Amino acid sequence: MNNISFAFTLTILAGFSTMLGTIFIFKKKNENMIIGSLAFAAGVMFTVSITDLIPESYSMLINIFPKFPAILYVLIFIVSGIILSMIIDKYIPTDNNLYRVGVFAMLAIVIHNIPEGIATFMATNVNIMLGISLTIAIALHNIPEGISISIPIYYATNSKFKAIFYTFISAISEPLGALLTYLFLSNYINDRIMGFLFGIIAGIMIHISMYELLPTSKKYNNLKITYLFFLLGVTLMLINHFVF
Repeated sequence: MNNISFAFTLTILAGFSTMLGTIFIFKKKNENMIIGSLAFAAGVMFTVSITDLIPESYSMLINIFPKFPAILYVLIFIVSGIILSMIIDKYIPTDNNLYRVGVFAMLAIVIHNIPEGIATFMATNVNIMLGISLTIAIALHNIPEGISISIPIYYATNSKFKAIFYTFISAISEPLGALLTYLFLSNYINDRIMGFLFGIIAGIMIHISMYELLPTSKKYNNLKITYLFFLLGVTLMLINHFVF
């Protein structure tokens, strides 16, 4: 198998690990599951933003700009991501809060997964072992991201099909990023663009975790479960960060 085929294989595996998050919709419904899943996903997304996306954005931009402008650009694009997320939030239907959270999570993760697919595809073509390590790290945080889509959609609509379909859309976006890179973008992707993208994505993920997922979990008035699962999500991603 050549590097390009292997790179596509890895991005497909990384992307479709998101679908593993749908397994919880086949368990008996209970309120604690929705509380824990939302808080856990919030912890994962927040930690991924702080420990991976923001440092990655800075490490790419420092290759192009001096230290202070690089930091300033990272901050500008984080804020831009938060503002973009707030604008998207404004136009998502609000008649069903859980449904809105699920749709918002899907949109945020699609925006997140496309650059991840680009990064995985390009990294694998340069260094297969780097691509494998990146795929494992991405897969581990894609599973709880799948939970953050499928559980709210299922609890809001009582439709397993909708929960799986919305999660599938986010899953397919990762290999889509690889395909776009292979067909059109490989000559245009550089550290500057990826640095800006990761900053924006970090802002979006911070906003959705702190403004949507965690507050929705807290509305069920079981703060013990909320904070426990939030910390579990943080801990899992810290372990993932230091191991991979």
